[in-house]
Amino acid sequence: MDPRDARTDGDPASTTTLSRRALLGAAGAAGAVALTGLAWTPAGAVPAGDPRATIPAPPEFPADIPLAQQRFENWARTIRFDAVWTATARDAHDVVRIADWARAHGYRVRPRGTMHSWSPLTVVPGESVEKIVLIDTMVHLNAVTVDPAGTPATVTAGAGASIESILAALEQHGLGWANAPAIGDITIAGALSIGAHGATYPAAGERALPGQSFGSLSNLVVALTAVVWNAAAGAYELREFRRSEPEITPLLAHLGRSFVTSVTLQAGANYRLRCQSFTDVPWQELFAPPGSPGRTFERFVEESGRVEAIWFPFTETPWLKIWSVCPEKPPTAREVHGPYNYFFSDSIPEEVTTPLGRVASGMQGATPAFGAGQFGAVAAGLAATGTADLWGWSKDLLFYLRATTLRVIAGGGVVVTRRANIARVVHEFTTWLHERMTHYASLGQYPVNMPFEVRLCTVDDQSEVLVDSAGAPNLSAVRPRPDRPDWDTAIWMNVVSIPGTAGQSAFFREMEQWMADHYSGDYAAFRSEWSKGWAFDEEGGHRDSRFLGETIPAMYRTGLSADEGWDAARAAFDRHDPHRVFSNGFLDRLLPPV
Repeated sequence: MDPRDARTDGDPASTTTLSRRALLGAAGAAGAVALTGLAWTPAGAVPAGDPRATIPAPPEFPADIPLAQQRFENWARTIRFDAVWTATARDAHDVVRIADWARAHGYRVRPRGTMHSWSPLTVVPGESVEKIVLIDTMVHLNAVTVDPAGTPATVTAGAGASIESILAALEQHGLGWANAPAIGDITIAGALSIGAHGATYPAAGERALPGQSFGSLSNLVVALTAVVWNAAAGAYELREFRRSEPEITPLLAHLGRSFVTSVTLQAGANYRLRCQSFTDVPWQELFAPPGSPGRTFERFVEESGRVEAIWFPFTETPWLKIWSVCPEKPPTAREVHGPYNYFFSDSIPEEVTTPLGRVASGMQGATPAFGAGQFGAVAAGLAATGTADLWGWSKDLLFYLRATTLRVIAGGGVVVTRRANIARVVHEFTTWLHERMTHYASLGQYPVNMPFEVRLCTVDDQSEVLVDSAGAPNLSAVRPRPDRPDWDTAIWMNVVSIPGTAGQSAFFREMEQWMADHYSGDYAAFRSEWSKGWAFDEEGGHRDSRFLGETIPAMYRTGLSADEGWDAARAAFDRHDPHRVFSNGFLDRLLPPV
């Protein structure tokens, strides 16, 4: 049966050991709580000067800028601090004042958004935060202004504005983006700092609408304002950078080595999308080698471009999502008027996810049943909620995950290669993954208990930038290779697992090393995904010194000139912030002074 001619069918109850009914029932009962943002209820703040403070107060901190001791916790709860001094900047000039104060007093300054990241780019686990001040960007630095009459049309947003709020404002003017991350509540500055991307890829022969891009969000930037050092004045200042200035290219994906206060991005005409979900295509058929017949990933990419597959461990049929540009509503599709329509997967509250995490990490032999349960919940949820065939405005179908989904650790990265290699890349990886998971299962080991995910975008194509451009973002994971102009495609492949799973880090290390070695040479290039897990050793991510010091820099040196890659970015960061106010211990190791 062709997925394009069928709705999701089949009831996997007979093969599901972990009860999906219990999962969905608990999720429904707690749904009202989940939709209020259960996962991000902040801990009580302790204002500066309060005797309850547990860390020394920053000396001579500007008295008129609100400062309080607050908790920091990243999304996967792998980086947690009960108390970090957090300032609330009322405007961009407050950020400048804090930077000058920090330089004078030996402190460091880190931006704080939604904390939806795995990487230690803000604060570092195990390191002291007593001489760090976070700046909350979300309270005041969140304005959004649209200029629909500009050439191109643009939107200017403060650092703390959410991507969802930006796209909602654009939608009011008939504008939008082709690409956006699945989670809309992350801040625009946070997203740009790590070169965030979406799952939008062109169908065969399709080109991006003027003002849009199939690459990273960073490729949409036409201007930004950052806090930089002015050597002549001996102080930090706000400076605007235009896309035509070479100095902007390192700032378009700066990994936290700069502080961007506002950004202007281009936009294009909004459009309607259709998203169909299928759960009946066997993984061997979907991830078949190039040129294979049937319902293949390769075929769907050619037809629609916008394809994502989520393959739960030890299951036979992935959750396949296919988006297509669709101006008119198909008769079988359900129109939606807002994002996050997969309630059964994106709004599961902690009351459900925490027990599941304990089962998965403490009873490893239950992993196959746990995988079947996850798939069963999806298949049943699609049928029960009528969400297997959706139609609506682009943002309402591009945003489909909330922070209340299962909290996981992610390994993997992106493979940059030719479009013709898509099927080969995906087939080789899924074959490797199946073999390794089967091998470990034969030993009674289950280091992975959550799905494999694959999605696509393009490299950062400068022809899509409608203003004069000095070039692609230096450290974007999807920056093009000038020596390989035929490498136009970025294939994002990740495997996720619940934190604390035995053997997880060693497995991710093995997987990462295989990907870096295999996708190389004239075939492809592998790069880490900055927001997620990378540089794994046996104990965890972001730890392997050789990967940090050799492998990652080579990703941004090979095929690039000296003024557009790794070393050029490091030199720019040093010029803009020679006192390394905007850094931390991990970034000092990853991006040491030139």
